[in-house]
Amino acid sequence: MWRSDMSSSSALTRLTVVESRLFLREPSNAFFAVLFPAVLLTVLGLVMPWADQPFDDTDPVLSQVNGITGYAPTVLALAVATVALSTFPTTIGNYRGRGVLKRLSTTPVPPSRILVAQVLVNLGALLVAAVLMYVLGAAVVGVAAPADPLVLLLALVLTVLAAFAVGSVIAALAPTAAAATAWGMSVYFASLFFAGVWLPLPLMPDVIQTIAGFTPLGAGSEALAAAWWGQPFPTSSLLVMAVWTVIGVPVAARLFRWS
Repeated sequence: MWRSDMSSSSALTRLTVVESRLFLREPSNAFFAVLFPAVLLTVLGLVMPWADQPFDDTDPVLSQVNGITGYAPTVLALAVATVALSTFPTTIGNYRGRGVLKRLSTTPVPPSRILVAQVLVNLGALLVAAVLMYVLGAAVVGVAAPADPLVLLLALVLTVLAAFAVGSVIAALAPTAAAATAWGMSVYFASLFFAGVWLPLPLMPDVIQTIAGFTPLGAGSEALAAAWWGQPFPTSSLLVMAVWTVIGVPVAARLFRWS
């Protein structure tokens, strides 16, 4: 049993190393997962007239937060959605189309290891992206420091896991890279709406905010915002993302198609 666990861990480690190398060889991966959040937030801070204005005059907490700081959690959620719902399913679809998955199916490696390796690589990239986004944003456009960095870290990790749970189901079922892209983008644009990309969540009608709170990216955006803005601990949002993760990952592993 101990030897089996060691072998399983070793296989996951090797897969993660391979996926990391492939990730770094693709410039678009590095841009969208690592650089995109910092570039987008900085550009918004430089060109948008609301960047240095209070985020929401009617709220006692948000009135103390400038506009660009108020938008920072949404930009992070956007980055997670781009990687988990667009790039990731397409990558797995390309593996399937090129026969990579079929060759792996002849080995003892279960599909869950491939999905976990992808999540680990992209989680690492997104954590770097979050730090880079804050450092550049603070230096150039005055983004305020997160009020609770540890809660922000927890929220970001759960946002990534929940989003990749959904992306994993898409990747598991899509027969081709084109199908994975189409399915992923459909979910992606809906998720951006509920994450508050088009309109910040606090400014949406109450019923839309309630619905958004039950979606992976909506709950993620709420949890990230609560941690960054210094609002109460986002228990319900974190639980929603945990449920999506616990349900989505096993479903994706069970439905996974090698070819």
